[in-house]
Amino acid sequence: MLKKDPSIDTFVLKGSRLAKRLRAEIVAMGLRLSERGGHAPQLATFLVGQDPAALAYRASIERTFARVDIANIRVELPKNADDQQVLNTITELNDDPEITAVLVLMPLPEQIDPHLVLENLSPLKDVDGITPTNAGRLHLGLPSLRPSTPAGGLALLDHYGVTLAGSRITVVGRSNVVGRPLATLLTQRNATVTLCHTGTIDLAAETRRADIVCVAAGQPGLITGDMVSPGAMVIDFGVNVASDGSLVGDADFEGLQGVASAITPVPGGTGPVTALTLASNTLAAGFAALSGNLDQVEHTLPVNLRQEFDAAMGAGS
Repeated sequence: MLKKDPSIDTFVLKGSRLAKRLRAEIVAMGLRLSERGGHAPQLATFLVGQDPAALAYRASIERTFARVDIANIRVELPKNADDQQVLNTITELNDDPEITAVLVLMPLPEQIDPHLVLENLSPLKDVDGITPTNAGRLHLGLPSLRPSTPAGGLALLDHYGVTLAGSRITVVGRSNVVGRPLATLLTQRNATVTLCHTGTIDLAAETRRADIVCVAAGQPGLITGDMVSPGAMVIDFGVNVASDGSLVGDADFEGLQGVASAITPVPGGTGPVTALTLASNTLAAGFAALSGNLDQVEHTLPVNLRQEFDAAMGAGS
């Protein structure tokens, strides 16, 4: 059993410390979109069935969007819906000019072909970057709508001043919405990335080599204290509903105290930043709609406006 190092005081990376700044920047981006003639942004959250984790995520989205004045439209189908019903709904959302962006909440019921969503959702409204067009452009380094969970995780690391270039980072989980795009984004930041999954032999050996462990595997408590090198960081993207209804992550938060130098809590870590990044992506989709192509996607304020924004934030702090 791993002995904890009393000299390591594990720092908790709370998303709330970044959330205030992100909310202010989203409001500024919304004003810029309006000035350029864009529609008031609206996100459609499309839910098939009543998966507990999906419901929890939607509730988080609704709370966050209410604070930045972006409308969220609930679109629901019963758990027994078929492929044709899902396709019809996606087509309607694609064709609705009032809907800026569409988020299909996962997981879908097992009878629904997930490729139906990937192949038919409009890339201009694909707020979580899951379509082949956005995924391909992301991997090629072209402007795209990026998955909000990994993009939010990077924003959190940047906020806390974590150096990514040259770092050894192990990503646990290879989903199309978190693990794979996260590995790409980290590689683009010059990190050395190992991508692990259910077929990885000796997962602990891979995670112990890392300066930073990012976990998005959907398995509660998967990453334990003996799987992490003392002083490494753990970024937990997991959202699992425990038997008592509480939310828990993929990392053993208590077991990693005194081992990890820093760790994100669940809830309250990557979650708040993910929802705000989704709001930012909704605005980015609004900018793309103005020109009708992804080349005009704007995720942040232009340099001159960002300087003004930073000065205003500094004056108000």
